[in-house]
Amino acid sequence: MTEKQEGKYAFNRMEFAGSLGDLGTLLPLAVGMILINGLSPMAVFLAVGLYYVFAGAYFGVTCPVEPMKVIGAYAVATGITATQIQASGALIFIFLLVIGGTGLITVIGRYIPRPVIRGVQLSTGALLLSQGVRLMMGTSRFQTLRGAAEPFLSVQSIGPIPLGLLIGLALGFAALFLLENKRAPAALVIVGVGFLLGLLLGAHDGLGRMDIGLYMPRLFPYGFPSGADFGFALLALALPQVPMTLGNAVVANADLSIQYFPEKGRKVTYKGLCLSMAFANLGSFILGGMPMCHGAGGLASRYRFGARTAGSNLMIGAIFIALALFLGPSALAVIHLLPLSALGVLLIFAGAQLALTLLDMKTRKDLFVPLLILGITLASNLAAGFIVGIGVGYLLRWEKLSV
Repeated sequence: MTEKQEGKYAFNRMEFAGSLGDLGTLLPLAVGMILINGLSPMAVFLAVGLYYVFAGAYFGVTCPVEPMKVIGAYAVATGITATQIQASGALIFIFLLVIGGTGLITVIGRYIPRPVIRGVQLSTGALLLSQGVRLMMGTSRFQTLRGAAEPFLSVQSIGPIPLGLLIGLALGFAALFLLENKRAPAALVIVGVGFLLGLLLGAHDGLGRMDIGLYMPRLFPYGFPSGADFGFALLALALPQVPMTLGNAVVANADLSIQYFPEKGRKVTYKGLCLSMAFANLGSFILGGMPMCHGAGGLASRYRFGARTAGSNLMIGAIFIALALFLGPSALAVIHLLPLSALGVLLIFAGAQLALTLLDMKTRKDLFVPLLILGITLASNLAAGFIVGIGVGYLLRWEKLSV
């Protein structure tokens, strides 16, 4: 799975294409929290851009940036306030700082069986695949709430066929032909054609009102969260998020990075990931962004579409920082040009890449644990699957038990 790596920074079309790979995991929830929960687009994009740059510079290899999915999904589904979202980011910062700074996460990670890691990767991959298909079909939660399959396109269907499904199928087939093409990288074609379709068929919501200038960030733009905000965030947002963060953003992500970058990715450790996410969430809390993490799905997608070095982080980070600083509140108008079905295609390939890490599981017992975690994840959530998987993984080490 590994290959000869370039230096710490490379700036070419493959790196740029790979840098777009995790937009499918990033943009739907980010846009949802901006439109539904009232987060500032400038604050969200600035925090994201800075995190891309600093994560790439520190880890020295391509590194994903994603919303914390449990928090983001709950926020979009229930319409909670911006200050409650901010409170959850501060609580996550404290938790990750403690377990990362004390080295406790290293001890925890040492006792997580390999089949459990594969189960988290398989389950995350399946969730990404499912969400990608929903974005193509127009049935994701965000699209349902907006009442349209492609909320920012002026055309919704061609005859009885949803336009998003046609776009997704066309871009998906194109990606299959271009995945190994270095002249026309798949992710670059998907995003480029998507933006072109947005220019031709988009509703152009806000484009005419764009005001290019220099916008400076505000600290705590929604005010400082109250004690009630912190209490709610602890129970409803932070605690449900923690097991998924440990399983996917720390353990599964570090394992995948070791596979991809055995030499250059030595800083991608359990402790390093925890501290990286801790300080990112502290910064996002102050700026008014969303809770952020790394993730195995984003890494798999970036790698599959061609990113190998920290140069990919600097390129995509610079784009988000420029959107925030030069377009301010109207930055969202540019993002609206990209059809959600195009993001769905990116998610499908990211999910498949991540799920296929299961292929090194050889015995029935080793395969049973990831499949069990997948089943529990689909029936409940990834956090429950992760916790049960650890228990079952240790039980199956007993020779008297068989599957």
